[in-house]
Amino acid sequence: MDLIQSILMGIVQGLSEFLPISSSAHLVFTSNFYKVCKGIEIVQESNQEVFLDIMLHLGTLIAVLIYFRKEIWEIIQALYYGLKNRDYSSKDFKTGIYIILGTFVTVLIAYPLNEVAEFLVYKPAIVGGLLVFTGGLLLFSEWLGKRIKDKKEITLKSSLLIAIAQGLAALPGFSRSGLTIATGLLNGHDRTIAAKYSFLLSIPIILGASMVYPLVKIDVAEVVTYNWLAIIAGTIVSGIVGYLCIKYFLKFVGKFSLAIFGYYCLFMGIATAIFFSLN
Repeated sequence: MDLIQSILMGIVQGLSEFLPISSSAHLVFTSNFYKVCKGIEIVQESNQEVFLDIMLHLGTLIAVLIYFRKEIWEIIQALYYGLKNRDYSSKDFKTGIYIILGTFVTVLIAYPLNEVAEFLVYKPAIVGGLLVFTGGLLLFSEWLGKRIKDKKEITLKSSLLIAIAQGLAALPGFSRSGLTIATGLLNGHDRTIAAKYSFLLSIPIILGASMVYPLVKIDVAEVVTYNWLAIIAGTIVSGIVGYLCIKYFLKFVGKFSLAIFGYYCLFMGIATAIFFSLN
C-alpha cells in the first residue's frame, strides 16, 4: 500500500459512504483495480489494507459527527431528560430509541454475514452483481415511493426495516445508504427524512467497527510497521470529502430523484463484473 492508493481510497470512501452507491463495493473495486493496473495479483488483503479500510470509515464517522453535532446533542439530551422525567413523547427521544434498537437489529443481521463479506472482498465480480441489485432497488423505491403518502416522521416499524436493510449492507455491493434510504422511501418517508435518519443510524455501527476491530484483531507490534503517512492522509481525505458529500447530498435529495444513482449502480456493477471476470 502506498500514499497514492491511500488517498484514492480516501476520496472513494468519502464519496461512496454517504452516496447510495456502496462504499464497500467501491473500496473493493478501487483496491483491486489499482492492483491490476500495477500488475499486482489480486489476493487476500494484508492486515495493513484492512486497517486502512477501518481508518477510512473512521474519517467519514468524524465527518457525520461534525455535520450532525446539533441533532446528536439534541437526541442525547432528549434521551436523558425523557428517562429522568419518564416523558417519552418527544420526537428526539423516539429517534434516539429507534437508533438504539436499530443498532441491535443491524448487528443481529450483519454479524452472521461477516465471513461471507470477507470472502466477497476478493470476488469483485460478484460484488458488481450485488451493486446491480442496489441500483435496481433504488430505481424501484423511487418509482413506488412517489405513489405512497409521505410520512413526516420515522416510525418504529420503518426504523426496524431500515435497520434490517443496514444489516444486509454488511455485504459489499449492497450500499448501506442505498438500501436504508430506499427502505425509507418504500415506507412512505421523503428522501431528506430517509437520508438524515440513515446517516444518524450509521454512527453507532461505524463507531463500533472502528473500535472493536483494532482491539480484537490488530497486532500492536505489527501496527508500528504500517505506512502511517498513507493511513493518516487517507483518513483525513475521507473525512473532508465525506463532510462535503453529506452537505451537498442532502441538498440534492431535497430537490432531485435518486434515479441517477440507481442507473450509476447498474452501469458500474455490470462494468466491473465484466472487467474482473476477464482479469
